[in-house]
Amino acid sequence: MGSRYGLEIRTAVAADAPGLADLMRTAGHPVPAHDLADRLDLLRYGHGTALVALEWGPPSGIVVLHWYPALEQASPVAQVTLLLVGPDERRRGIGRQLLKAASQAARMAGCGTLHLLAAPDRPDLRAFCAATGFVEAAAGFARPLRKRGSADP
Repeated sequence: MGSRYGLEIRTAVAADAPGLADLMRTAGHPVPAHDLADRLDLLRYGHGTALVALEWGPPSGIVVLHWYPALEQASPVAQVTLLLVGPDERRRGIGRQLLKAASQAARMAGCGTLHLLAAPDRPDLRAFCAATGFVEAAAGFARPLRKRGSADP
């Protein structure tokens, strides 16, 4: 998508999975590299994208974006489902650049709104959202789609 001061932001591909798995594990989101590679491939052919920030080595950050139609709006809505910058890479503008690239991808998909869920126990993320133009919206909720104890087929 673009490059700025040695930072390249582009679509994540399966070959990025080992570096992204390390980044995600460091941030407390462990996903095996082989599973991550499969999920990146699925995402590329669905209604969304994963963008990776690269400097001179392993990935510095990732943003995952999904878009979907909404009944109350004429254009689709985009939602950031993961925004992650490595702990040693923070406070250098990488998150802002990832968000800018995600916004561009959402506009290209015809979206009119970008949502980013920020948990109340993450004041750093909430402050980042406010600093990058987001305004408070309705809180989000989640629930499992399978009953506890049932295994995936």
